[in-house]
Amino acid sequence: MSDTLHLSAETRDRAGKGASRALRRDGRVPAVIYGNKQDPESIHLNARELMKQLMTGHFMNSVIMVDVGGKKVRTLAKDVAFDVVTDQPIHVDFLRIAKNATVTVAVPVVFTNEDDAPGIKRDGGVLNVVAHEIELTVEASNIPTEIVVDLTGREVGESIHLSDVKLPNGAEATASEDAVTVATITPPTTLTAEDEALDAEVAEAQSAEAAAEAEADEADAEGEDKAEG
Repeated sequence: MSDTLHLSAETRDRAGKGASRALRRDGRVPAVIYGNKQDPESIHLNARELMKQLMTGHFMNSVIMVDVGGKKVRTLAKDVAFDVVTDQPIHVDFLRIAKNATVTVAVPVVFTNEDDAPGIKRDGGVLNVVAHEIELTVEASNIPTEIVVDLTGREVGESIHLSDVKLPNGAEATASEDAVTVATITPPTTLTAEDEALDAEVAEAQSAEAAAEAEADEADAEGEDKAEG
C-alpha cells in the first residue's frame, strides 16, 4: 500500500495569470482543490516541498493530505502542469476524496525474476514492456504502490496479458483483462547478411568522407602557409 503524503498550503485570495506569476516568483506553486460536492478552493504550495513529494515517484497514486491553514483535506493529485522550459511544476489539481472512497489510479508495473525466464536468460530474448502502468479501481485507503509481474518460466514469443497478472487484493482493472497486453518476450535481434553489407557500405562512405575532409583541410593549410610566405 502506498504511503500517505503530506503537503502544507495557503489559500489564494487572487486568481489570474498575473497573480500566479507573482506566486511562482516567490517560490510558490498555484493549485486548486475540487470535487466531493464542495466548491473549488484555490491554494498555493511551497515549490520545494512539492518537488520533494513529486520525487517520491508515487505522487499521482497516493492519498495526499493537504493542510490548508490547519484544516487537513484528503485528496488525490489529478494533474500536474510543468513549465516546458524549466520542467518545474507550475500548477496542481487535487481531487477531494472521502476516507473510504473508491478511486481510479494508474499503478506502475514492476517486472521480477528475469534471470528465471529461459527466453531471456538462455535464449537472449528481449522483454518488451507494453503497459508501464495499469489503471485500477481501489479503495483510497488501500492504493498499491506497484503491480508485480513474475517472469519465471517465460519463453521467447510469449505474451503476458493482464489476465495473467495477480492484482493486489481488492483491486480491479478498469480495462478488460483479456484485452490488455502487459509485455512480450521477443527474439533477439540478429544481423542478416544484407544488414552487415549495408553497415560496411556506410562505414566505407564515412571513412571516405573523413579522408576527403582531412585532405581539404591540409590543402587549405598549405595555401595559408604560401600566402603568409
